[in-house]
Amino acid sequence: MPKDLADLHVERWRDHWIDISFDDEVEALTVRLLNLARHLREAKQTALVRTDLQDFEYDTLHALMIRDTPGHASPGALAQELGVSNAGITGRLDGLEKKGWVKRMPGADDRRRVDVEVTRAGATVWRKAMSLRGTAEDELASALTRRELVTLNRLLRKLTLHAEESGAPSA
Repeated sequence: MPKDLADLHVERWRDHWIDISFDDEVEALTVRLLNLARHLREAKQTALVRTDLQDFEYDTLHALMIRDTPGHASPGALAQELGVSNAGITGRLDGLEKKGWVKRMPGADDRRRVDVEVTRAGATVWRKAMSLRGTAEDELASALTRRELVTLNRLLRKLTLHAEESGAPSA
């Protein structure tokens, strides 16, 4: 199998860590995960550019679309889910509303409250971005057989659960 950037990285740095515990396989795993994360971020950015979406616009539409109540939420629930302030979500929604991608309306149960709904145009632009991202993700995964993909997912789930259980890394 040809060498990748992680192999080259490990070869370059191996002899620099004589006095520090350095496991080549752990370092290679770390570099590969970071490189794949960068690749996926770049694929997302390409999709956003092609759909004329900003990161925060996509994130807000995405949060609205993948809810238990797809396309509907209160601004407060969105703010909490996205980790932004109430003022921050108001600014986001103002911009999305100007573009015609969301609309605000009185709450169904309490007309003093405001609910947010994704418009048809908002759903269309979000779906286009999701389709572009999905195509890039499928292309990346096409290097693996179905069996390899299942195995990789199982192993990554195991690592993810370990990281989630152990909390913040100790350094």
